[in-house]
Amino acid sequence: MRVFVTGATGFVGSAVVGELVGAGHQVVGLARSDQAAGVLASMGAEAHRGDLENLDALRSGAAASDGVIHAGFIHDFSRFKESCEVDRRAIETMATVLAGSERLLVVTSGTGLLSPGQVATEDTEAPSDTGFPRVSEQAAFAAAASLGTQVAVVRLPPSVHGDGDHGFVPILIGLAREKGEAAFVGDGSNHWPAVHRLDAATAYRLVLEKGRGGTRYHAVGESGVPFREIAEVIGRRLGVPVVGKTKEEAAGHFGWFAHFAGIDNRVSSQKTRDGLGWQPTGPGLIADIDRPVYFGG
Repeated sequence: MRVFVTGATGFVGSAVVGELVGAGHQVVGLARSDQAAGVLASMGAEAHRGDLENLDALRSGAAASDGVIHAGFIHDFSRFKESCEVDRRAIETMATVLAGSERLLVVTSGTGLLSPGQVATEDTEAPSDTGFPRVSEQAAFAAAASLGTQVAVVRLPPSVHGDGDHGFVPILIGLAREKGEAAFVGDGSNHWPAVHRLDAATAYRLVLEKGRGGTRYHAVGESGVPFREIAEVIGRRLGVPVVGKTKEEAAGHFGWFAHFAGIDNRVSSQKTRDGLGWQPTGPGLIADIDRPVYFGG
């Protein structure tokens, strides 16, 4: 299968490319620079020059594919709303190209806004009234409804971990270094689901090969890790106190990240495992982050 992948040299996307190439697929990755094109070539993939804001590049990449995995996103939190709008346009553009065919568009979403305090399943719909600007899932299914595009959604947990991680756990480590303490909200009993990046990559491949349009999949290896356990690893590794914060204090400590530090996001992936035969094999979050590589060692 010829697969067009956005975000192909990113933390998750590069693992997806490696997984697809290893399974014998012909992979074409979106590359915005010569360096990115070289990385793709070294992985056995073809480079398609462009970026998420180049809609012509997205159209041509999708048109020449047998399926698309959209793993790209501009992770610039200083212009997060703008990045979310770029994401929405990219999804709509590729969905239009694939409309009326059986070719699958696999779109990346997240679990973080689902059913706080409850266990979210693949049947749990994404809320539409949160005010959160990233609406990848909603845009994908709206395009499916209006265009007849075959769309599947892969929801990732707050922590996709592994070597090279530059996501939420490294943000927490940076805050702990800056503030001199590793913090949690309340008693720290809120939960983060997690998945190793290589397990997530396998889930994407299986969705592409076996998935059905109109379906949500959860690339979640652990349904919920207590946040306090994450803070305790960080505190021990950095040699700083591990402290609880009230919601008011958390705003001062975590800043814009306070919402994510306080979410209680327990998630089931049983339907994904049953439907795709997906079985995560990578290390759990606590074991994975409790290594020198996460702390510059």
